Amino acid sequence: MAKRFLSAFLAMSIFFTGSIQTVQAAMIATEQVAESAVTAKGEQDRAKIVDMLTRDEVQSALVARGIDPVEARSRVAALNDDEANKLATQLDKAPAGGGIIGAIVLVFLVLLLTDILGFTKIFPFTRSVR
Repeated sequence: MAKRFLSAFLAMSIFFTGSIQTVQAAMIATEQVAESAVTAKGEQDRAKIVDMLTRDEVQSALVARGIDPVEARSRVAALNDDEANKLATQLDKAPAGGGIIGAIVLVFLVLLLTDILGFTKIFPFTRSVR
């Protein structure tokens, strides 16, 4: 009985050995790790900017300047990682309270720049370089 069980067990083991999936490991390049870190940092920067744009005083200032807050958030989402990092850094350096106007002007300038470069068309007074 034990021989029969052992032979059946070995036969099944050999049968299922062919269906085991192989796993391959490879070295990860430093550039890949750095790129994933930069992408994560870019997402954090965009989240910080969008968080700032959701404040009531910022939204009222944007509307006062003729900028749709929803459009501003979509523009922030369209920023590349480097632009988002620069904008978030400038927002961090801005003084609390009175510096919010400077941050709004910065967002306005970024929106104006994307309009001039032809990525969007929000402001009617700009002409695209494309």
